[in-house]
Amino acid sequence: MKISGPFGSIKRTELAQNRFAILQTTEGNIKLELDTKNTPKTAANFVLLAKQNFYDGIKFHRIMKDFMIQTGDPLSKNDDPADDGTGGPGYQFDSEKIIGDYTRGTLAMANAGENTNGSQFFIVHKDTNLPKNYVIFGKVVEGMDVVDKIAEMPVQDNGQGEVSQPTKDVVIEKVMLSSS
Repeated sequence: MKISGPFGSIKRTELAQNRFAILQTTEGNIKLELDTKNTPKTAANFVLLAKQNFYDGIKFHRIMKDFMIQTGDPLSKNDDPADDGTGGPGYQFDSEKIIGDYTRGTLAMANAGENTNGSQFFIVHKDTNLPKNYVIFGKVVEGMDVVDKIAEMPVQDNGQGEVSQPTKDVVIEKVMLSSS
């Protein structure tokens, strides 16, 4: 059986074989466990983008200590920080049921409203009471020290009044997928 969407399709067995992802960043590795059972479409989207090397070279463009770190925007690769946070893969897909809370280490989709998921995601730095608007599709299982290090990076105003733009580039060099 396949899971399909605007991102393409993937067999459930292949998705299960790729339920772990290691974000190799300039600050160290973060190992994620994807929730392929409760959020198969969101996990499939992430896996297929990773298999296409979509995330390679993308920066963490939004860092908010004690809240979250955000990445996944291909526009962060260019030299114009003003457009960081506005890009995606060229499609959007529907939100899946949100199960769980936004606790430390939670992996969730960033979006501009319901059913506007694309490629951007965030990792929760400290427990937060966000409204249930962001699909939780995994968690950090190793590398929270790296999340902490990224969250501690100096930031500046992003040009829209939010102090969240890193003053130093933090880049996803590669995403490695595995079954364990």
